Amino acid sequence: MCEPDPYLLGYRRAEQERLERQADELAHESAWLFDEIGVRDGWQVVEIGCGPRGCLGLLSPRVGAIGRVIGVELSQEQVERAQRFVADSHLTNVEVLQADARSTGLREGTFDLATARLVLVNVPQPELLVAEMVRLVRPGGVVALHEADSTAQRCYPPHPAQTRLLEVLNSYAEMNGIDRSIGLRVPRMLRESGLVEVRVNPLIHAYPAGHSRRMLVLEFVANARQRILDKALIEEGELNELTAALRLHLEDPGTLVISSLFIQAWGRIPSR
Repeated sequence: MCEPDPYLLGYRRAEQERLERQADELAHESAWLFDEIGVRDGWQVVEIGCGPRGCLGLLSPRVGAIGRVIGVELSQEQVERAQRFVADSHLTNVEVLQADARSTGLREGTFDLATARLVLVNVPQPELLVAEMVRLVRPGGVVALHEADSTAQRCYPPHPAQTRLLEVLNSYAEMNGIDRSIGLRVPRMLRESGLVEVRVNPLIHAYPAGHSRRMLVLEFVANARQRILDKALIEEGELNELTAALRLHLEDPGTLVISSLFIQAWGRIPSR
């Protein structure tokens, strides 16, 4: 817990609000995944990197009064936000713990499902998180991931400002051991961790004018802005010019904005 938090997008207030908004934006896709897995009454579920809300509100009614959902989050601020959400939503079967997702301290083999959404794409050493998720799940249980190839974001007509900003963001991530294309690796990671019956569901979206996720590239750059400047990956003047130019382009309703490629992948721990 004393190590610097490696999370790519940081914890400024705007990012916390974006994550809370994201919980609603991605609810339909996550609900589909949990229904496909068959999450049901009585299940014990752990969500790794739940942030200020994550999937806690979706999982709670699915596991019912005799089930349990544990959210694991490293950031104290996000833990407190998640705990407020749990209390305000009267989710009596949900608990949020502050812990390192690479070593949660939770008991081995006690969960029916371990899940994470858009966590691996923002942290170094993602294999350690997957290994911990596998450790936590009982034989026959499920590990499920929802990840992104964030290098696949595009717009049309293409704009050099987006190309350059993505290049800078990807370079900063690479310097810190973070793979922004990790969604493509997730199915293989599950198989290499010993899971069987691995399934994959790819997702991609076009964000129309006014959509809350249309400006994600700019939000991500703003989150990492000071750290990018500190690493001298770009001059501040150029960064300001590029962000202003891209904002104008994305605000144009005639610009087609395409999301990252998202990969939902899940598999089972072999029964003994």
